[in-house]
Amino acid sequence: MDKTLIERINELARKQKTDGLSEEELVEQAALRAEYLKEVRAGLEAQLEMVYIENEEGEYEKLQKKK
Repeated sequence: MDKTLIERINELARKQKTDGLSEEELVEQAALRAEYLKEVRAGLEAQLEMVYIENEEGEYEKLQKKK
């Protein structure tokens, strides 16, 4: 995850609390947050693809995605 992305999100959040944000900054903030969530979800999904569950017979099965 890009450190500058998180720093900019935090910078906009601090500014929003003190001075408020312009329309451009609100749009930028929403886009940055969406990108951040996309990266977090992708990382979590990659991690879950590595998970195996042991069944009753002692065999390991890959974790299945719910439909």
